[in-house]
Parts: sequence; structure tokens; C-alpha cells
Amino acid sequence: MFFPLLVAFMLVVAGVWFYINTQPVSDNKNPSNFIITKGASASQIGNKLQSSGIIKSALAFKIYIQFTGQSGKLQSGQFKLSPSFSLFQNIDSLLSGPIEIWVTIPEGLRREEIAARFTAALGKESTFTDQFLLDSKGKEGSLFPDTYLFPLDASASMVVKKMADTFNVKTSGLTPRSSGLTFAEAVTMASLIERETKGDAERPIVAGIIMNRLEIGMALQVDASVQYAVGTSKDWWPILRLADLNINSPYNTYKFAGLPPTPIANPGLSSLTAAFNPAETDYMYYIHDSTGQIHYASSLSEHNANVAKYLGK
Repeated sequence: MFFPLLVAFMLVVAGVWFYINTQPVSDNKNPSNFIITKGASASQIGNKLQSSGIIKSALAFKIYIQFTGQSGKLQSGQFKLSPSFSLFQNIDSLLSGPIEIWVTIPEGLRREEIAARFTAALGKESTFTDQFLLDSKGKEGSLFPDTYLFPLDASASMVVKKMADTFNVKTSGLTPRSSGLTFAEAVTMASLIERETKGDAERPIVAGIIMNRLEIGMALQVDASVQYAVGTSKDWWPILRLADLNINSPYNTYKFAGLPPTPIANPGLSSLTAAFNPAETDYMYYIHDSTGQIHYASSLSEHNANVAKYLGK
């Protein structure tokens, strides 16, 4: 008889504890901006809610979320919550969706691709894409790739300005080490490096190779620049055909020496740093094999041997 009574007493105590900890923290009706970062677990969210003074108990939050099977429905982004809400009201606000969401823009995209990502992430119409492309005209290379938090009603102008402002902040301490390059030319070179390389370690060396070619007036022969010229909305970065290497475009770095007239993509900080600080090297050529490993060469004969060995051509 004692054991059933003990169980009943414990259930009553647990129920009272849970009820108390679902009540509002205070009567302060001022809303609080609460941010859930990408990948945050229900446990981490509960702990942050408690430490922010929005709920009384992280444990009560986790128990309710797990018991109701809602943990997988929590989204990242920014939410309006309040310590005057009950636990259930705050959870309802979280489950109704964020007022601001995280949007990640990876390195190496051209502005058309960035416009498409924001249009999809923010649930916008094609008019948003059109306005983004209009506002970002002439800004290729300076739309800094990063993870951004934007309200769902963000305008294209707001997004473009934020990306350009972030670029200015990130590059404020960069000065081209080579006196032969302007700031704009270094950014253009960074965009080539971003598309042509596969890791941080090789970027300064590829930057050095590009500088070596520029200094002697040798064609850069950068495939990515030609891809920029021939790419379409069906495939912005197509596999090049032999005929593509003969197109009459200033972006055809096989046909015309020097850098292309503008950046071809939006580089990240690693590629920008490499372009502004290229490595001193004797290499003049590079290729990537089928595994992504890079191979350098100082002479054409050495390069041709690498092509035969690693690409079977």
C-alpha cells in the first residue's frame, strides 16, 4: 500500500513542479528577440531560453518538446518571445516560424545564383530576383559570402547593401602587396582563385602563378572565367567545349591576356587574402587531378607531363 501512495505522491509533486515551471517568468510584456542558431538542439534552445529569462525551466521545456514530438519542428532564425508568455505560448511562437531567418551564401557564386538563393530562402517572387540583380549591377565580387540573418520582409536593396557593407568591413585591412595591382584588380583575381582552387593551402600559390603570368603578359587560361562568359541560367558553370575557348569575349582568358574586366564570382576571405598576398613561386601552371589534388609545374614540358600523368590526355 505504501508504494502506490509514494508513486501517486511523486506524480502529484511532478505535476505541481511542471505547472509552476510553465507559468510566465514575469508580467513584463516587452517582447524579446530570441535567436536560434543553425544546428541548435532542443536542449541548447531550452538552456538559452532559461538563461535569457524567457522561461522558468529548461528542463520543463525539454520534457514538453520531447513528449509532444516537437523537437524536430524547431527552426533556426529570430523569434519574438516574451517573459510574460507561458511556456506553451513561447513554444507556439517558436513553432509558428521565425520572423528572421538564416541564409547561407557559400563562396564562389555569381550574383544571379545569390539572387536565386535569397529569393527561395525568403519565399519571394521573381520581382525580388529582378530587383536584386538591378541593385547588385556592378557589384560582382563585393557581395560577401557569409551566413546572414534577415527578416522575411527584407527587400532586395537591404540584402545587397548588407552584403556589400560586409565586404567593405572584411576587406578594410587588405592592401595589394603587388604594386602592379589595384584594389579592384586584386578582387577580380580573388574571384578567379575562388573558382579555380579547392582549398586554402593552394590559394596563395595559385595567386602567385596568376601574378607570374600577368607580369610577363602570358594568357591566364582560366577556365572559370570562360565559364562566366558562356554560363546561362540552365548552368552557370558549364563544362567547357573546345569551341568555348574561341569565343570573342573579354572574359576569355585563353584569347586575351590579362585579368577579365570584372570579378567572375564573389570570393570569400581566404581567396581575397591570397589575391592580396600572393606567394612567391616559380610555378607557371597548375592542374587538378580527378581526386581534386593540385599539381604545379614551372615549365610547359613539366605541365604537359602532369596532364598526361594525372588526366590521361
